[in-house]
Amino acid sequence: MSTVNIPRLDLNTYINGNAEEKKRFSEDIGKAFNETGFVTITNHGLSKELINKLYEQVTNLFKLPEATKLKYEKAELAGQRGYTSKGKETAKGFKTPDLKEFWQIGQTVTDNDPVKNEYPENLAVEELQEFNPITREVYQKLENAGQYLLRAIAIYLNLPENYFDDKVHNGNSILRTLHYFPIEDPDALPQDAVRAGAHEDINLITLLIGASADGLQLLTRENEWFPVKAQGEDVVVNVGDMLQRLTNNKLKSTTHRVVNPAREQMKNSRYSVPFFLHPKSQMDLTCLESCIDAQHPKKYSDITAGEYLDERLREIGLKK
Repeated sequence: MSTVNIPRLDLNTYINGNAEEKKRFSEDIGKAFNETGFVTITNHGLSKELINKLYEQVTNLFKLPEATKLKYEKAELAGQRGYTSKGKETAKGFKTPDLKEFWQIGQTVTDNDPVKNEYPENLAVEELQEFNPITREVYQKLENAGQYLLRAIAIYLNLPENYFDDKVHNGNSILRTLHYFPIEDPDALPQDAVRAGAHEDINLITLLIGASADGLQLLTRENEWFPVKAQGEDVVVNVGDMLQRLTNNKLKSTTHRVVNPAREQMKNSRYSVPFFLHPKSQMDLTCLESCIDAQHPKKYSDITAGEYLDERLREIGLKK
């Protein structure tokens, strides 16, 4: 097994550190994102108590009767708000859908930003009074942590520290609560059925709150699958395709998957909560000039974040 650089970094040293500590944090996160595309982050702003409350609400949500959940599935929202039932999302290049169901929460615009008109309203779970306020609090805290991480990345890229600020303010970010549902008879599954097929994320960066069970793996540059594990309440952060495009592959959007557990564990649920940090739709993803040279020619056509998201949602089957 090759050595994989997934450092554990303390976000507090960037937010409150001196100039030297901030620069070291930027170098560490940049190096890891260049090599593997993954880091784990501590002191991200979410308390253990809040994470426990979140998972309690997520568990309660997916325990609701199927008919109740289905009333929150709105085809016209392309899975971007509310419930998405089993068998709807398929990893790009796969034919068999992932073994999961999920619920998505989007941006809540509280200032007078006209971008509000672009976003559908979030759906309130009538049966669970605490679900919406708790997921909204988690959304805001992860969005805040993500903004600091992007500032550190900007410094690594020799951009102004606030380069991403206006692009992600009221951005099209998504908090996804995921349920990998129990399988009573694994033999009845298609041979290639997995909890989450090998894929790359669409967005700038993803912040993943530690899942309720193991299973996340990344594909190394040596083409080996490597397990990604977070300590305690750490958050796993990885590069998405939008950041990879912007940096002309300088930062790596790493292929990852969620594998099925041992046969006897397939009867157990697995819960996971990723936050997909997106910019506003008009952000230009044209490769940065500073990331293009003779050794690294421009690899991607010019496109906006909104155009790219639309393209990818069609590829994974959420948008027709």
